[in-house]
Amino acid sequence: MLFCIKFANRQIMTFNRLILFIITLVITNVIFSQNFSNQPSVLSKRYVANEIIDLDYGIMMYNKLVPMMGGDSVRYTKEGVKAQNYQEDYYVSGKLLHKGFYADGAIKVFKNYYENGQLERSFSSTDVKRGKLEIFYDNGTVKSTIDYFLGNPQNQYDFFKNGTPEYVEENDKNIEYLYKRNSYFESGSPASIFELVDKKSKTYIKKEYYDNGRLKEEGTMIFRKDLGDYQKEGNWTYYDEKGTIIKTEKFLKGEQQ
Repeated sequence: MLFCIKFANRQIMTFNRLILFIITLVITNVIFSQNFSNQPSVLSKRYVANEIIDLDYGIMMYNKLVPMMGGDSVRYTKEGVKAQNYQEDYYVSGKLLHKGFYADGAIKVFKNYYENGQLERSFSSTDVKRGKLEIFYDNGTVKSTIDYFLGNPQNQYDFFKNGTPEYVEENDKNIEYLYKRNSYFESGSPASIFELVDKKSKTYIKKEYYDNGRLKEEGTMIFRKDLGDYQKEGNWTYYDEKGTIIKTEKFLKGEQQ
């Protein structure tokens, strides 16, 4: 009888110890989870520069997380919850790649960096409708500046690495039609000019140039709101590389006459 009582007491003590261990484990996990979730989430994978930096467009993988740039994706932490507050990612070298402020998995502001520490791009918002993206070459010179409105690019300015303009696009405030769309050779001379000259009639001047600086073709175009497109209108003149006229054409609503 005494043996049975001692055995029963041991069983009770063992069970109590097990319950205490489980409670301690649960409390420890809760405290750990609370402390960890308040820290920036660093993805377990670190990135190799040449695998994520496009030679033409740079570090693009975070753009899809920015609603003000038209992004519709959401970032989750390795705990499986939507990213909040500041998050950071790194190169395999340990150098900072990305730092952004997140709300429910979406980016509000962020900066990306080249592995040499130079800023690669920076996005900020001026209000709930407007944002601005600046992109840089690895030597620090400005590559592009893009103004966003309601998730769409409104104005864009691109530059060659030597600092000269490469491309300019400006739209009206509602992004319904263009004010201008110009491109340039690296020398700084124009390659293509498309600019609004009459806002009421939505008439544009269009010019194309050879790389020697001479005019290639010129004429007028009109914006057709009903079509959402631009069409040739009136007289067009075409030149050879020496500046001699080689032909002329006449258009009416995009149709050659």
